[in-house]
Amino acid sequence: MEPSTTARRAVITAEALDDVLIALTAAGYQPVGPVVRDSAIVLDALGSAADLPHGRGTETSPGHYRLRDRSDGAVFGHSTGPQSWKQYLHPARRKLWSADRDPASGDFAPEPVAEVPVRYAFVGVRPCDLAAIRILNRALRRDENAEGPFIVAVECGDPGATCFCASTGSGPGCTDSGEGYDLALTELTGSAGHRFLVTVGTARGASILDAVPHAAAPQSAVMTARRIVAEARGRMGRTLPDTDLRVLLARSAEAERWDDVASRCLACGNCTMVCPTCFCTSVEDTTDLTGDHAERWESWDSCFDIDYSYIHGGAVRTSAKSRYRQWLTHKFGTWHDQFGSSGCVGCGRCIAWCPVGIDVTEELAALDETIEPETAR
Repeated sequence: MEPSTTARRAVITAEALDDVLIALTAAGYQPVGPVVRDSAIVLDALGSAADLPHGRGTETSPGHYRLRDRSDGAVFGHSTGPQSWKQYLHPARRKLWSADRDPASGDFAPEPVAEVPVRYAFVGVRPCDLAAIRILNRALRRDENAEGPFIVAVECGDPGATCFCASTGSGPGCTDSGEGYDLALTELTGSAGHRFLVTVGTARGASILDAVPHAAAPQSAVMTARRIVAEARGRMGRTLPDTDLRVLLARSAEAERWDDVASRCLACGNCTMVCPTCFCTSVEDTTDLTGDHAERWESWDSCFDIDYSYIHGGAVRTSAKSRYRQWLTHKFGTWHDQFGSSGCVGCGRCIAWCPVGIDVTEELAALDETIEPETAR
């Protein structure tokens, strides 16, 4: 992958987004991206660029998410919605195998499910979700050399009030790192017209750009894109406390703040469902009424489910306090021990989609206030 200082850059018009989708489809990809449905921006198959949320933005706060209209017609002028790319990389429910009883022997003969791989093209991947894809693949031990989905990333120019990706180092830009994307877009609106600065990340990204009408990127467009990202970084709605969170959480196991958050937490698991890196699952075996056909299914689960920690004799974490503490400590602390990084990318979904508006940045800041500075830093 080319370093950002020598990366190939071009400019395309807003209308050329259709050409991008046509080129991706012709190359054998199924484009998927943000669309407006059910009063939210969700992810779905894209038939054309008209399906994208032109002129729609988002308004977020703890426990609050609303669409709003934009006057500039921006295509990607919104923050993350309730869904993430996890639903395509780690489906919410999938069949592992099925088995039928042999009439002669009475034995079951399991047969694995023959999965037909889909060559997805993810269009509109935010930098925070770009980082989440890397983290999720690492957690699931995916082969780093295997061909993954084609990724069209979009740098963030208008972070939401619940976003804090600048604190986690996962945004709002992505072209500086030059990692994880095939093409990266920076949306430019204003007096010069509605355009996109395109940064090429891979050879397959270059081949798609070659099939799209484009022009060489003037330095003014590059500088404007950098300014947009820099200004977005300064408008983050949230921030994490400036401390070593691993140490903080290790020393906060008995903090009274856990009782406070437990009194508000519904243990509903919304935060884990919308989180782009949470990967916990459960396995269920089912049979038909005859007992001659059986199936095994894997489904998303949550550490907020009291049965998730069940072992012989009962559940390990029986209180909402212990389950919330487990989730937060794993996400920001012990994830480092397992996978070499934090499990949080600062997308803010868990804040916006918590029914009671629990804010992880607020909870971590409150814990930080209970620990002596010299012990947590």
